[in-house]
Amino acid sequence: MAKLALSVAVGDYDRTRPLIDGKVQIDGVDPVIMTLSPEEIFFRAFRDAPFDICELSLSSFTVKTAAGDCPYVGVPAFVSRAFRHTSIYVRKDRVARPQDLKGRRIGVGEYQLTANVWARALLAEHGVSRSDVVWVRGGLEEPGRLEKVAVALPSAIRLEAAPDGTTLSRLLADGAISPRAPSTYETGEAPVGWLFDDPTAAAQEYYRRTRIFPIMHLVGVRRALADRHPWLPAAVLKAFSAAKTTALGQLGDTSATKVTLPFVEERLGEARALMGADFWSYGLAANRHVLDAFLRHHHDQGLSSRLISADDLFHPSTHETVKV
Repeated sequence: MAKLALSVAVGDYDRTRPLIDGKVQIDGVDPVIMTLSPEEIFFRAFRDAPFDICELSLSSFTVKTAAGDCPYVGVPAFVSRAFRHTSIYVRKDRVARPQDLKGRRIGVGEYQLTANVWARALLAEHGVSRSDVVWVRGGLEEPGRLEKVAVALPSAIRLEAAPDGTTLSRLLADGAISPRAPSTYETGEAPVGWLFDDPTAAAQEYYRRTRIFPIMHLVGVRRALADRHPWLPAAVLKAFSAAKTTALGQLGDTSATKVTLPFVEERLGEARALMGADFWSYGLAANRHVLDAFLRHHHDQGLSSRLISADDLFHPSTHETVKV
């Protein structure tokens, strides 16, 4: 049987690079690999689904899945995860603690971004609810950004567009939530800083309390393709898992560090001590509690039309994997 010639769009990470350079293969697939930014992949994927296999925003995927019109079926290979304590930026001369954001304006690239769902959940832990602030949607550095998928929010949530020709970085009066640092933070031209003064310590405390390492991105297979070839999603999970195992093996080889960063061995040891050997786990079973928490937050924040189960996100063939 000839292999399927399929397009694969992913970010260039250590955990995807073995797929990109061909060291790891997807069973039965002759891939055309495209390494693109997450923003480009997600924008194109949810507009016209041009990719056969691709990295997807967990939030956008959940919006579409809850609505029953998602062109992709999920594979629980979580190629992006991050604690979002470093994603909340504020004017430090105006905001000293989370509660100070009540009644203020917070910029967001899109209300439904996965990072923003997790960040709003963090704010809610400190008594700042989704309806306590005005959300201002716009581009971080380029004006005119829109939601990539349509959302119908409850009337209690106040969401407005940034003024024409302006960016969130320039508008940052009170706060902004962004996976990327605003340029005003990088340049130091304004007193912009992290809301949490020690975000690493805050994230470690959060993990000890919740055992949650937030999931940002999963992998999707075009639904029509998975319907024709039901073996494909499991093959994709197998390959992405093998690529991650390869990356972690290289990261742990400290004879010559594979990352251009000092103290890699020490940080790796700290992560394992806090989170265990499989600190970046794939698969539904190991991550059900993380997904359940996200899906609750997503629904509570007015983003999903119904509260869905983690099982609803993924192709049935990926719910369990073979063990020897």
